Amino acid sequence: MEYVQERVTTLHDFADPVPDAPVDRAAVVVPMTEREHASLAAERTFATLERLDPGRVVVALRAGEGRVGAVRDWLSGYDLSCEVLWCDGPGVGALLADAGLDGARGKGRDVWLALGVAAASEQFVVVHDADAKGYSERHVRRLLFPLERGHDFSKGYYARVENDRLYGRLFRLFYAPLVRALAERHDAPLVDYLDAFRYALSGEFAASGSLVRRFRVPRGWGLEVGTLGDAFREAGFAGTAQVDLGVHEHDHRAVSGPSGLGDMSEQVGAALLHALADAGVRPEFDALRGTYREAAATLVEQYAADAAFNGLDYDRGEEREQVAAYADAVRPPGADDRLPAWDDAPIAPAAVSEAAREDLEGVA
Repeated sequence: MEYVQERVTTLHDFADPVPDAPVDRAAVVVPMTEREHASLAAERTFATLERLDPGRVVVALRAGEGRVGAVRDWLSGYDLSCEVLWCDGPGVGALLADAGLDGARGKGRDVWLALGVAAASEQFVVVHDADAKGYSERHVRRLLFPLERGHDFSKGYYARVENDRLYGRLFRLFYAPLVRALAERHDAPLVDYLDAFRYALSGEFAASGSLVRRFRVPRGWGLEVGTLGDAFREAGFAGTAQVDLGVHEHDHRAVSGPSGLGDMSEQVGAALLHALADAGVRPEFDALRGTYREAAATLVEQYAADAAFNGLDYDRGEEREQVAAYADAVRPPGADDRLPAWDDAPIAPAAVSEAAREDLEGVA
């Protein structure tokens, strides 16, 4: 246990706190896929939210037409003020296409839709995934706690240690060494900000509704980094906190294949580099890639020592292979696919809610 403060306010778990927080003025956004529906982790999540009773729950659902009815009916069994946004529904798709916002689908797009709806009705918004096996009402309360105390943005952090192994590989072996490499080559406040987070790729954060309406969200797996770039621009160091959420157990992904960590690293890297470009940071990529490899090699040895100290299994060779795979993502990003801030969007959140409601009504 430690009590070190970072450049952003860091709130530690010293005594398993369940702080007072404005839960009744908060909307909780939960992105969920059809495969997570009725899982033990999802059941725990929504049963906990039922007891917590936030102002609103908005589920950003990615599901095929043949499954969406079962998910809707399952969610209706919880005593919650819950709105289901079927993000793949035909009416939602048509609404986006008519507004010139059609494009790639992904987690970021789903969450962006839900953020607009959530921020339109509640003062605060909390976002978290539905796959945490140890989910607790503490998580929402801790994330909300800083928002009534001078902060506009709050990020969760936690340990990813399961089955006697270190996880969180995309953060440990891609994001962290890449930000270290950027810090070595660029003196920029945004890089310092990105380096201040203990788990920058966590899916758990909270923000004021006014800040949420100014987020420009990447469509895919760059969601978490994209929000950090905008949080820096709008809230800065003084308006940001990070909160200890304990130990989390999540689903794990393979490195290769669709939606694997390799694919995710490309999207995370692109989102990070677009945020840096906004701040005037333009790396020389061949040199940055070499510095990234050096930083990652150092971290592999540090993680190996930490694992040995704690009696954990650790495969240096496997970790180095992942670094080699991630290095390909250190390259100029493609086109910027961020969705617009809701304050500037050509559609209204009410129109999204209406389209999603009609889509759900059309499903048996």
